[in-house]
Amino acid sequence: MSSFRIGFVHSQACVTLIAVVLAAMSCVAVAQEPATSVRLTIDYGDGVQKSYSSLPWKEKMTVFDALQAAEKHPRGIQLDYSGSGETIFIKAIDDARNEGAGGSNWRYQVNDQPARYSAGVAELKVGDTVAWRFAK
Repeated sequence: MSSFRIGFVHSQACVTLIAVVLAAMSCVAVAQEPATSVRLTIDYGDGVQKSYSSLPWKEKMTVFDALQAAEKHPRGIQLDYSGSGETIFIKAIDDARNEGAGGSNWRYQVNDQPARYSAGVAELKVGDTVAWRFAK
């Protein structure tokens, strides 16, 4: 084999190795980027759900702020609510309206934990998952 061909094969192997190393490093860099969003799922209780996989998170963001972000989304929801802050009360999301005692009503969870505070004061952390469910 000529020295030119050996050098060419060696150069190709080095280029391939460098490409593989750079690709692996870029995957690690992507994995290390901090999340900057929250997830929101709205379950209508009839087999239909809307999911927002990446709503922009901000300091002091509340569960209600996440609903408002979904309302502003191009494929957003319609909210009917009363009150503000700790007195926020969700009356309806889209056409699913609270039915009162004995009926289906809107309730939320954050990271599979039931709500302990009003949606207007329950603050979210980066990466949190909010689920609103219309159920009895």
